[in-house]
Amino acid sequence: MLTIRETHKIKYAFHDIDGTHSLIRDWPPVMSICLYDVIKNGLSNDFDSLANQKRLISLAGTMKLPETDQFCIESAGLSALTQMEWAIRRAVQENIIKVNCDMQTNAQIIDRINNGIEYYDDLPETPEMTEMLKEQTPRLFKLYEAVLNGFCRDKNLQKAKENPSEFRIKGSMEFLKFLKDNGVKNYFVTGAVVEKGMGMHQEVEALGYKIGENELVEDIIGSTWRDKMPKDMVMQKLLKELGVKGENVLVIGDGRAEIQAGVQMGAFVVSRLPENADFQRELHKKLGTNIIIKDFCDKEFLQLFKGE
Repeated sequence: MLTIRETHKIKYAFHDIDGTHSLIRDWPPVMSICLYDVIKNGLSNDFDSLANQKRLISLAGTMKLPETDQFCIESAGLSALTQMEWAIRRAVQENIIKVNCDMQTNAQIIDRINNGIEYYDDLPETPEMTEMLKEQTPRLFKLYEAVLNGFCRDKNLQKAKENPSEFRIKGSMEFLKFLKDNGVKNYFVTGAVVEKGMGMHQEVEALGYKIGENELVEDIIGSTWRDKMPKDMVMQKLLKELGVKGENVLVIGDGRAEIQAGVQMGAFVVSRLPENADFQRELHKKLGTNIIIKDFCDKEFLQLFKGE
């Protein structure tokens, strides 16, 4: 167990992966072009075709897209399914996708997502809107993942297998080992799909983070293609299963979802953000993060921890 500032006795650590420990996925330009394309062009019957994948791969990162670029910055940490849904709803709002829906409800849900809220079951939806989202959101999610693979993920994964340190945040491995050596159990929490031997699970293993009971990382928990698992829900479920209070947890991430969830549960919260991430740093301060670091070699950060 580790003590931080005499207020938190840390037994468990919940970590985001992308941008917090791993650099394999350069996802913002990919998500931005995928979401922009939906808002501009809607969803044709074959929008997830191989030809469209290749077109989007060629366009990723080639132009400034103010609305979707900013959305990717602000929505980092939300479930990918929520991010996909946002774009579909924006296309409905712009009358690019035509479906029978309550436009006022749609606008309210867009506003909630823009503010990092992933729950809106209290708002009335038409059956047509519900059915359309149920069918199209997972399809768009799979298209986004395919474009991400073609743009950067697959080639970076191969490079990471040869030189994992190139794709780890500086000091990440050493810090995880430090936590484990002091009796803290590490858990990875992600908005990506987790399937053993594939996707995010494969990336984590390529970086050298062993997963399993009593390993460096106890488990990795994420979404499925169809079931949205917001990080606050995942973390609250973990707290209950582990039988601990928030004050016994360290939460580390770079997205608003995990930071906000950590603050709300009373955890000690660490934001891992580049020095030039001005917007995110200000946002995380407003959310109530305890400390912002550029990497895991930060001396002020490491001095917070006292072993028992």
